Amino acid sequence: MTTIIIGGGLAGLASAYRLAGKDEIILIEKEPELGGMASSYKIGKYHIEKYYHHIFASDKELISLIEELGLSNRLEWLKGTTGYYFNSKIYPMNTPIEILAALPLMDVIRLTWLVLKAKSIKDRTPFDTITAKEWIIDTAGESVYNNFFLPLLSGKFGDNKEKVSAAWLLGRVQIRSNRGPKGERLGYMRGGFESLIEKMGGNIRNMGGIINKGNVSRIEIAGGSIKGVVVDGDHVECDRVISTVAPHVLEKIIDTKMPGLDMNISYQGTACALFGLTEKIMDDIYWLNIKEDVPFGAVIEHTNFIPETDYGERLMYVTTYFQNMESVLWKSRDEEVIGLYLNGLEKLFPGFRKKVKWWRLRRDMDTAPVYETGYGRKILPYETRIKGLFLAGMFSDSNYPERSMNGSIIAGYRCAETVLRQF
Repeated sequence: MTTIIIGGGLAGLASAYRLAGKDEIILIEKEPELGGMASSYKIGKYHIEKYYHHIFASDKELISLIEELGLSNRLEWLKGTTGYYFNSKIYPMNTPIEILAALPLMDVIRLTWLVLKAKSIKDRTPFDTITAKEWIIDTAGESVYNNFFLPLLSGKFGDNKEKVSAAWLLGRVQIRSNRGPKGERLGYMRGGFESLIEKMGGNIRNMGGIINKGNVSRIEIAGGSIKGVVVDGDHVECDRVISTVAPHVLEKIIDTKMPGLDMNISYQGTACALFGLTEKIMDDIYWLNIKEDVPFGAVIEHTNFIPETDYGERLMYVTTYFQNMESVLWKSRDEEVIGLYLNGLEKLFPGFRKKVKWWRLRRDMDTAPVYETGYGRKILPYETRIKGLFLAGMFSDSNYPERSMNGSIIAGYRCAETVLRQF
């Protein structure tokens, strides 16, 4: 029996990792490297993720996997400091005193109440039909929404900001609640998450799994069952397919309609720039949210989190989401997007251009679902009504109400378990 896994991101790798040695596995990834959203650049002698990554203490499956692969010595827990740029100034947002300096006292009191209330909610299901905006205003008032949450929602969801569910917001607050008096406790693998991806791929191959580069253009169905896939024009027979691609991509490559499933899940894209710099930009801020008229929503100075000595240079991410293929951030050439970012960075940090040694830009159209109200009803199952077709990815239950590396690992594991029950 042969299972073909479409996509070599974390969900696909986790599925293959669990199935290898129990079934004949062929994993197909269209990019030159594995990892999907967790893949890395090779810069000189080091690896650095194309999109910023860190993990949380609650990411138990991911932490267990790191230990299982013998990589726990690389996992370190560090302080992740945050800040807020508005009114032409950076405000650190880590200690109660710093937050009081940035927001009016009553906003701080109401924001604290909102966080405590969010952390106390165990069942987020009823909040799937309420917008985040409604819940924030009802709980903490319009001032907290306008001064604190509106810029964050705008940076993450753009024009969709008022459609996002309160369930997403609650999940976001709960996952980000591991905060001490000086900052948030976050995990990172020294040397980068490339070592995790490489080790997973190596173990899959050692257990007899096959990993190939290729583009799947069609999934073939006959009599309601999987018969094979077409990869770079060649037919490959198989008994099962695990698809990790976005639902709208799956609809384009499959021979039939998907019975009983709502495939109308909106996705948004990301344009994430990585800059190699000659010197430090911010004093002690890792993650800076922006309330300013610039074409990006956040600045992440990676080497304010991981020591500069790991790389031999300063590293900074600049990132934002975009909502459709008509966005200038998608249609423009790389150099034009970087030019837009540099103009904005000069506005925030005068003289920034002179400190840039090199840059990289990664753009993807399907980097995150838009967690609109009612999204909970659209979550796709691991097993479909088409015999032999299974699904795992950002659209799975483990990635709602907030996607994460851990959520993708869980999705891959659960999908593999569903397949194994079919044996």
